[in-house]
Amino acid sequence: MLHMRLITPADRTDEVVRLVRETVGTTHLVVLPGAARDPEGDVVLCDVAREAADGLVAGLRDLGLDRSGAITAENIDLSLSERADRAERDAPGEPADAVLWEQLEDSTHEESTLSVTYVAFLALATMIAACGVVLDNAILIVGAMAVGPEFGPLAGVCTAIVQRAPRLALRSAVALVVGFAAALVLTVGFSLFMDAVGLFDRGQLEAERPNTQFIYAPDWFSFVVAVLAGVAGTLSLTSAKSGALVGVAISVTTVPAAANAAVALVYRDPGQAWHSAEQLLLNLLGILLAGTFTLTVQKTLWGARRRRTGAA
Repeated sequence: MLHMRLITPADRTDEVVRLVRETVGTTHLVVLPGAARDPEGDVVLCDVAREAADGLVAGLRDLGLDRSGAITAENIDLSLSERADRAERDAPGEPADAVLWEQLEDSTHEESTLSVTYVAFLALATMIAACGVVLDNAILIVGAMAVGPEFGPLAGVCTAIVQRAPRLALRSAVALVVGFAAALVLTVGFSLFMDAVGLFDRGQLEAERPNTQFIYAPDWFSFVVAVLAGVAGTLSLTSAKSGALVGVAISVTTVPAAANAAVALVYRDPGQAWHSAEQLLLNLLGILLAGTFTLTVQKTLWGARRRRTGAA
């Protein structure tokens, strides 16, 4: 369930309370008159089943509460209450299938912001992958995949397309393009340094690499895996099962492909550089298509369920 804290102007509190009472799946309603100071107003607290939260938030926004007051929601880790159990049973659908779109937009907005930390993580992941490429070490490649933060902007683009949010789309696209460009440049510099101190050499790149050859050998399996990972990653975001994101991260070869391209550029190997770029673009395309399709299906199904519930 979710716990909601609402700050309402005094003249809108009755409407807000009525909406909460009429929403199937809510309980533990508390009204604190005059408790809010900034902005001034009343405070309304309630718990709501996750599958009913999207409809409640939409109704609150229709009342203008996001402009005249505040809407806050957070996950409840433990709730020992028969009323809460009844509210979850009464709410239509299953909690794992519910999508709180405002929460999704907010989280992807934060994760898709171009920042020093984001670029640092992406660059460090690409450098680790560069070491894995040269040493033909699959463990380093997997580690680099887990460190890379690129799924955030990819999810942001998918969410922006489905929600028709051009600002989020632009922000996410900029973070994705600039982030990979910066990581590529920094990894080229890192590879030059490693070559200068004798830790990298061209022979390692050109040698047989049975453990990492797949990075610069794109095929249909690369696209299929990217599509499957995109679906899994999107579901993990919308169902709040973030633990699955680690598995998604180590399923696709975005960061390793960028790393192999950087090392190949240093040693003037256009073939590997080009094929690595193909691998990178193929994975990005597969995730974007799968993520957008998954969110579209979820929005369509959940919208139909809400309409049926409203009619009932």
